[in-house]
Amino acid sequence: MDEEPPGGAPERGGVEALRRVRRLLQSPLAVPEGGSALDGRVEPLNPDAPSPSLVKVLTYPREDWEEARRRILELISLGVEAVEFCGETRIDGLSVLGKGCVSVVVSARTKRGRAALKVRRLDADRETMEREARILRLANSVGVGPRLLGWSRNAILMELIDGTSIRRWAETLSPEDVDGARETVRKLLEKCRRLDEAGIDHGELSRAEKHVIVQPDGEPRIIDFETASTERKPSNVTSVSSYLFISGAPSQKLREMLGITDLEGVKELLRRYKKQKTDRAFQELLEKLNLKP
Repeated sequence: MDEEPPGGAPERGGVEALRRVRRLLQSPLAVPEGGSALDGRVEPLNPDAPSPSLVKVLTYPREDWEEARRRILELISLGVEAVEFCGETRIDGLSVLGKGCVSVVVSARTKRGRAALKVRRLDADRETMEREARILRLANSVGVGPRLLGWSRNAILMELIDGTSIRRWAETLSPEDVDGARETVRKLLEKCRRLDEAGIDHGELSRAEKHVIVQPDGEPRIIDFETASTERKPSNVTSVSSYLFISGAPSQKLREMLGITDLEGVKELLRRYKKQKTDRAFQELLEKLNLKP
């Protein structure tokens, strides 16, 4: 069992962390070979003089210098030393990992290595990231989601997951990949089943291409618990099954690869699982989908 990450507001101080940051400030900025100044640039957190780029990202969509200084101290207390501008999403020319209605996600450098850092937007519909962090911690307890490393009022620090979206993964599959594809899909459904059993509704798995990453070894990872809830009736298995086999972009290809011919039978078993949510109903669904090991 991983050590429980810190919760609530960060503690004051962080003298050692500040010393490490100031050492980083004296080092040359890292830019990957062939990269641009805005692609792969690493900026140490400097509470004394925040850079315009950090202010823009940490206080999106408004640039608030005083709030940026407060947030930098908050991040330092979590062990964050620098932000790396990389990813496919852009904010005014800056590369980030993602941008949602509640937060901006960037790559962070910490004393333990690289991590994903989720920072609350200034116009978010919530005052704190605590609820999402606690749901992610609950998901971690059943082996689902990026590993939670820590959180504060305005940020969540978690494992950085490398891989490709499940849609792109499916697009690259060839006929000889059928066994690996079957294992990846089965593991994904089993993780959704564990979320159902834990009483967590992810809320976005009907659009799995934005919320499921497949790692190079074929391991599926469910990410982004921003809209997750423990108050709604969980529908993770049914939502991701609908995406994978019925209406999502990869559904036709996966049905053909896995030899799924009775689509109406699959829909009937999904309705039964939605109603009963028993292990027997789940196993019958796996068998119908030709996913039984």
